[in-house]
Amino acid sequence: MGSDTNTSGKTEELQLDIKDSPAHIAEQDDVDVAAKLAATADGPLDPETARRLRRKIDLHLMPLMCILYLMTFADKISLGQSAVLGLLQGVRLTQNQFNWLGTIFYLSYLAFQYPQNLALQKFPVGKWMSINIFIWSIALLSHAACKSFGGLFAVRFILGLCEGAITPGFLIVTSMFYTREEQTRRVGYWFLMNGIAVIFLGFVAFGTLHTKTSKFMPWQWLMIITGLLTLVTSILFWFFFPDSPANARFLTPTERAQAVQRIKQNQTGVENKKWKRDQFIEAFTDPKTWMLAFFAALAYVPASERLITNQRQIIVSMFGFTPIQTTLIGCVDGVAEILWIWLAVTAATRLKFGRAYAGVFMFGIALIGAILLNTISLHKKVGLLFCYWLTIAAISPFTLALGWLASITAGHTKRTTVNAIVFVAYGIGNAAGPFMWKKVYQPRNRVPWIINAVVFGVCALVLLLIRAYLVWENKKRDEDFGEKSDYYDDVYLTHLDEKGNPVQKKVDRAFLDLTDIQNREFRYVL
Repeated sequence: MGSDTNTSGKTEELQLDIKDSPAHIAEQDDVDVAAKLAATADGPLDPETARRLRRKIDLHLMPLMCILYLMTFADKISLGQSAVLGLLQGVRLTQNQFNWLGTIFYLSYLAFQYPQNLALQKFPVGKWMSINIFIWSIALLSHAACKSFGGLFAVRFILGLCEGAITPGFLIVTSMFYTREEQTRRVGYWFLMNGIAVIFLGFVAFGTLHTKTSKFMPWQWLMIITGLLTLVTSILFWFFFPDSPANARFLTPTERAQAVQRIKQNQTGVENKKWKRDQFIEAFTDPKTWMLAFFAALAYVPASERLITNQRQIIVSMFGFTPIQTTLIGCVDGVAEILWIWLAVTAATRLKFGRAYAGVFMFGIALIGAILLNTISLHKKVGLLFCYWLTIAAISPFTLALGWLASITAGHTKRTTVNAIVFVAYGIGNAAGPFMWKKVYQPRNRVPWIINAVVFGVCALVLLLIRAYLVWENKKRDEDFGEKSDYYDDVYLTHLDEKGNPVQKKVDRAFLDLTDIQNREFRYVL
């Protein structure tokens, strides 16, 4: 290291504004938690080592993430299934009270979204999610003991509170372990578990419907079964799910350093536990935050989870199917969702469409379905059903947007803040969507399908707008690169070696916990 580097025992806090001195000493809590590991890595990984490491990470993370996402969605749609299994009669609920049980979940989700994201920054991510999953499972089991609307209202409120930690936590973990090119596909893997959950819970509900017990109704058995499965999942997460590559027990010390080195190209680091006010403010002043939030809110008006879980059976039954046919068709809805998400992710990654163009393509399919639903005769129930399955394609662009969000946002405080903003918007869309399905529009539902068609078109335009903004920003950075390429290139971290002597290691800018705006080397993926 050059003689101009500060080698005294003192350390000065790393400032985000570059000073005149050529080198700076950073405090440990200012830089990424993986900065020390990155300093010990021996240069770039060879492709075979990187592939082997990615396979090992996949084998340990993906099964747990997929199982949990399956259970969280199964738990959410359990309310809709319970209505068919005798919940309304068993607890003597009115239709309005039942609707409120769906609404309070998302109101609670909205209220606790930022506190949950803040906790994900302050506490170990894996452990915090495990605690929330455990509380979630207890609340789900408690459904079976509820004898009134008030009791169900309370447990649904708790479910919404806990669910706010899951998807944002998954996005953080995905960005910790995977490169930006890999993130979209991994998000797709665990997000398509929503479709599997629809199939899984359909069969569980069918089984409980044939369960005859004197003291327990079928809907109570459904809650017990899903609650116990979620409880087991929380225990697995506590013991086996890592908080970050820096402390992943399934990786050797050498592999931890390699895992950090592998994602260096992301320029997003791993995580930082210090809350930074400037990053918090930047999240609110960054135009793409609000474009993504607007997209999340608008996209989930037609693709509302409440629509999928509570209204779907009503809509499909109006095509002319019997109740038992409608229930079984629900399993096919899950298959359709899986196929559309797989197609979207494949188009965005393997076929190199990019996130925006792949999303526009999927909205185009959904738009065709919505138009046909308004033009095909109501007597052609099979044709209407296939058109309805086309509209399910509208769910897949949000999956792409989640992966996109994780890969174009850097700085840990900024990332958790942007996550909170986008998921609050997502909750608003979920809360608003079902209100357009009014009885006055039944059985044809022309007005809701017209609204959906318009929303599909607008969402496609928003994706193109986001892409155009990122292209413009990348071009601007390319033009300014020569002038600003030396920013943050001389920052050092002091730590003790094996003998207890202070040693200074240069910190790569990728691990300085810089935001995507502060780091001019950052380029946005399209």
